[in-house]
Amino acid sequence: MTTLSATPPTADQLEQRLRERLQPLRLEVIDESYQHQGHAGANGSGFGSHFRVRVTSHLFTGKSAVMRHRLVYDALQDFMDQGLHALAIEANTPPI
Repeated sequence: MTTLSATPPTADQLEQRLRERLQPLRLEVIDESYQHQGHAGANGSGFGSHFRVRVTSHLFTGKSAVMRHRLVYDALQDFMDQGLHALAIEANTPPI
């Protein structure tokens, strides 16, 4: 399990957590915080507040888009509590 601190989360920390929890076949975590400077939730550092997650996992099979997103949010909840403000999620099932 990733140890959390008072500093904003990093893409590497989010990626490690998602690998542990979702066993993805494909995973990309992109810190897009720099695009949100001056917006609500931006922390002024240019990193650690807004992320895009693209993930494909067998754990999503048979689940609605809402349920897939919930699995991602559940895996990252403590990062949300730490200051992660926004997630853009692309959660896909593997091709048949």
